[in-house]
Amino acid sequence: MKIIVTGGAGFIGSALVRHLIDETTHTVLNLDKLTYAASLASLACVSHNPRYSFVHGSICDSALLERVVATFDPDGFINLAAETHVDRSIDGPVAFIDTNINGTFRLLQAAQAHVERLPTDRRARFRFLHVSTDEVYGSLGETGKFHEATPYDPRSPYSASKAASDHLVSAWGHTYGLPILITNCSNNYGPYQFPEKLIPLCIIKALAGEELPIYGRGENIRDWLYVDDHVRALTTVFERGIPCQTYNIGGDAERRNIDVVRRICAVLDTLRPRDGGKHYADLISFVADRPGHDARYAIDASKIRAELGWSPEQSFDAGIEATVKWYLENEDWWEDILAQNYKGERLGLKRAHG
Repeated sequence: MKIIVTGGAGFIGSALVRHLIDETTHTVLNLDKLTYAASLASLACVSHNPRYSFVHGSICDSALLERVVATFDPDGFINLAAETHVDRSIDGPVAFIDTNINGTFRLLQAAQAHVERLPTDRRARFRFLHVSTDEVYGSLGETGKFHEATPYDPRSPYSASKAASDHLVSAWGHTYGLPILITNCSNNYGPYQFPEKLIPLCIIKALAGEELPIYGRGENIRDWLYVDDHVRALTTVFERGIPCQTYNIGGDAERRNIDVVRRICAVLDTLRPRDGGKHYADLISFVADRPGHDARYAIDASKIRAELGWSPEQSFDAGIEATVKWYLENEDWWEDILAQNYKGERLGLKRAHG
């Protein structure tokens, strides 16, 4: 199939593009705005493949979308174009509203117009997969898990914008008959992740001998999903999912934030010991909590397991070790990011701002 992947130069998007080119016979057009968190270096290994092409542009640009769709003539879309960092959404929610809501709307319009022009056989195969997050469901207590029927209860500008985009996608499926699919995933980690997120930020700060700041007391719990497992799930849903269905994707790896950081420190102690017998965990410090910080996320992924046969392959401990090794072996990739546009500073301290 010919697939337009939006946001294909981001963390999850680039992993998906690499997977589609390396492990399938699909042809991919990557449409990406190249915001601060995108990196074409993450796609260097597939950039010369004849089944891969790249277009620089925004999903908010309707004229561009029309040209790209007319030229490429896709059999489907996988939408990963989004602003994703909760802390940045607290400081400046406007970009999240523009891209995550308005951009998704423009993309749906382009997809619907395209589908209506397709012959019957191609229309039956067409899919629009929208990639979302478990954060739309809000915060869990000590027990229970999010499932596909969990009511939405977003708590941050980021999760609210993703919830709105999910509802738009669902509405286009029910109202216009667009063959949509929605996935909601737990926290991803792995190679090529922009270092504003917890795991790469802690690895990089630890290597620099800087303090490792943990919100509150580090008791917040997340379900962690290795990015390669996630993109296998996305490919499975795109190829075999039932239109107008939602599939939750989780790693079955709940961990407190403090335990995640301690695990990173233990791996670093083994792979790159500090001088003088010091331990990386000595760098851990606690800082004021994020405004509106959700207590716990946990995904019930039984539907995708039972219906599509997907399950995560990477254990959390093995995934963390592989991730730490990648950052140790690819310092040029993240040092270039630090030199350009991000110094590891704390974000998300403001209560409301454009």
